[in-house]
Amino acid sequence: MADGQRTHDRREAPPAPRARRRRRETRTSRIVPAACWTIIAVCVAAFATSLAIPLWYHFNDQRILLVTSGSMEPYFNSGDAVIVQRISDPSQLRINQVASFYPATSNQLVTHRIIDLKSFPVLEQNDATGRMEPVLGENGEPVMQQYIITKGDANDEPDPNATPWTNVRGIVLDVYPGMGELLGWAHSPQGRAVMLVPPLVLLAAMEIGGLVRERRRARNEGAKQQEEVRLDDAYLLE
Repeated sequence: MADGQRTHDRREAPPAPRARRRRRETRTSRIVPAACWTIIAVCVAAFATSLAIPLWYHFNDQRILLVTSGSMEPYFNSGDAVIVQRISDPSQLRINQVASFYPATSNQLVTHRIIDLKSFPVLEQNDATGRMEPVLGENGEPVMQQYIITKGDANDEPDPNATPWTNVRGIVLDVYPGMGELLGWAHSPQGRAVMLVPPLVLLAAMEIGGLVRERRRARNEGAKQQEEVRLDDAYLLE
């Protein structure tokens, strides 16, 4: 009976509720900040990537354009992204290339296939007559300029007007399906909010949580010091 009693006495007592609560708080205090910093890192990385992609192409003398219509299906579709290489000379243009250009009668960028190349005289308005007349060179011959004739792959008819090569912003090098829709969302107000608001809110919450914990810790230390002083006074009275 005595041996049984000693065995029972050697058993560890179950942890006190306060100790269990303290362990849970310690575990939570590690998991929550780690999760918050993970969300912050993912959002910041996504935002930085949305800015870095266009800049990378810009520094390589290229542009990334977002497709918003289906006039070039099936070569690329609405929601795709195309990589455009800038040109500096009309000799870089070829029939069957896909070019991005500003039509003569519009300020909206269009990306269509070149189906023909033509040379037309450069015209300017005669102030005296009000008519458009050819510009003459030093040799007395009209100055010629290259134009592109274009057509969307999905369109039945060519574009109505020829476009001077000076309006061409580049030729398409590559197509990335679906990337345009993703980049468009990332650069929209909704996309910016999704990528930037959560990190700001989490950082503010973590800062506030840190201040609350510091005040609680200071209050607990003050209460502990008061308890120690009260015990010292009790000993002195004895």
